[in-house]
Amino acid sequence: MKKEIWFGLVIMALVVLAAFILLPPAAEMKNGHIGLLMLALVVVAIMLGFPTAFTLMGMGMVFAWIAYRSQNPQLAVQQTLDLMVQRTYSVMSNDVLISIPLFVFMGYLIERANLIEKLFKSMHLATARVPGSLAVATIITCAIFATATGIVGAVVTLMGLLALPAMLRAGYSVQLSAGAITAGGCLGILIPPSVMLIVYGATAGVSVVKLYAGAFFPGIMLATLYVAYVVIVAKWKPHLAPPMPEEDRRVPLPAFAEIVSTSISSKVIPGLIGAIKGKRNAAIPMRDLVNHLVIAALPALAVAAIMGSIYLKVTAPLPPEVVEGVVAMGGGIVDSGGTEESAGGLQEPEGLQPPPAEAGAPEAAPKATQLETKPVTAEPVAAVGERVEAPLNFWIALASSALAVVLFYVYFSFARLEIFKMLLGSFFPLAVMILAVLGTIVFGLATPTEAAAMGSMGGIVLAAAYRRLNMQVMRESVYLTAKTSAMVCWLFVGSSIFSAAFALLGGQEIINTWVLSMNMTPVQFRILAQVVIFLLGWPLEWTEIIVIFMPIFIPLLPHFGIDPLFFGLLVALNLQTAFLSPPVAMAAFYLKGVSPPHVTLNQIFAGMLPFMGIQVFAIFLLYMFPAIGMWLPQLLYK
Repeated sequence: MKKEIWFGLVIMALVVLAAFILLPPAAEMKNGHIGLLMLALVVVAIMLGFPTAFTLMGMGMVFAWIAYRSQNPQLAVQQTLDLMVQRTYSVMSNDVLISIPLFVFMGYLIERANLIEKLFKSMHLATARVPGSLAVATIITCAIFATATGIVGAVVTLMGLLALPAMLRAGYSVQLSAGAITAGGCLGILIPPSVMLIVYGATAGVSVVKLYAGAFFPGIMLATLYVAYVVIVAKWKPHLAPPMPEEDRRVPLPAFAEIVSTSISSKVIPGLIGAIKGKRNAAIPMRDLVNHLVIAALPALAVAAIMGSIYLKVTAPLPPEVVEGVVAMGGGIVDSGGTEESAGGLQEPEGLQPPPAEAGAPEAAPKATQLETKPVTAEPVAAVGERVEAPLNFWIALASSALAVVLFYVYFSFARLEIFKMLLGSFFPLAVMILAVLGTIVFGLATPTEAAAMGSMGGIVLAAAYRRLNMQVMRESVYLTAKTSAMVCWLFVGSSIFSAAFALLGGQEIINTWVLSMNMTPVQFRILAQVVIFLLGWPLEWTEIIVIFMPIFIPLLPHFGIDPLFFGLLVALNLQTAFLSPPVAMAAFYLKGVSPPHVTLNQIFAGMLPFMGIQVFAIFLLYMFPAIGMWLPQLLYK
């Protein structure tokens, strides 16, 4: 711990030294310079261990009083108290923040449903033939469980108790094992439903719905890069991740499966159908055969349901309000049959006639000759109420899905059926609940708060289904939810007061002037911002980075023409480093607390460094290919 303490003290000394060097002498200091000094003092106070929320609140009130006192000393105290009340009320009246305690409550219930052990075991067996299967199963389990709970500390701690001993017994490298657990556990702060995205959306004024839609594919991309890295390392250096022994890959089969696989077929579908039809297997209960045949048919039924819903969507009838015609320049609307309904120009409304000509007045001039337009025939389209033809892409996707299903059943043995049953009891309930929550948010069927409420109900149902729902579990979940929610709410209040004081002192104006004076391009500004956030992830956690520094970056985005949504996705991907970068790498300390004595903190830090490099590479990919994050929001919310 001495190295970490010295590292922190050096960073604090550098912050204080930079403040003294860059700021002018006390006699020449203006309010804006005092605001920058406040920013430096907050960073140092947080690193010294003071509570973030109350540090922000206390600093904000003191420096707000300084700002008001420079203008009107008699009203400084009253204005400071008024500012505190107004900022607190504005935070508490934010409807988006209601979803935070609901998502946190869902996470604590799922954590106590004891699903993670079953999920890890089934994932390990499902990935048994993949190089580095234990580490791959660990990352997938962490990603799924962290997504469902969003509680990084709980996921890293539980996987440290469950997966780390198993990997060490199998001969895995300590560094690779620690890196897989810590990196996988931190995915929950990126993959929706994520509390971090809610905090960023409330801070930056960005739609949480669009953030969820945008962060979905970057989160999957990052998890895939983690898995690819583990597979490459296991293939390149097998001694770091030895393959799973053959005897450990064997799955015990039930009695009927042993009979069917030896006497009829080792494949599930031919074996079960032959057993149902044949007389030689009359000793096997028909109920077991039919039940397992239905279970085996679930993948095909799921693919059929998904493709059927997509077909209904892409071939939906045209709405009645679609105009079936073409408007000719200078002419009226021409219907699909080419009949001209109105002959050019503005028509007088029916019932209004020109006034009668007075006696002796000349006759009215004839109407101007209208431009003759040839009837324009519209492209043939489906009639209103009739389904349109499915596009070619749909048929290609359907053929690919059918081929994948066929190949799946060709290799679908009774051993894989048992693994599939284990996944049905552990993976699919969580996946269905997560996709239901995300789907209702992304497709606009519910607000984040409503979806969070349904997710909380889903957590209660899951806990009850696994017989883990009792008064003690509910009491602990409610208590921890209230504790976490109170921390987040106070953090928002402190951040709001701090931001107001920083703006009153003119610190934001000085930073804006300084950044704009550098004449940077949008590309240079993005790189600078991400580098600053990456470096801030070393001494600070993601909560401090968002609530303190995002209000500084956000006002600069319009000048550089940067979409706050895309900037938020880059920040969310970048903030993974806040949990993996020393010396304040909380994931490392969570894992060290449950690790065997011979696993040192330096080994855990060394194992996390390659995954930090993968995060930087993922940021580069998202920056070079923005469609990874922006395609889904643009598709759904045009």
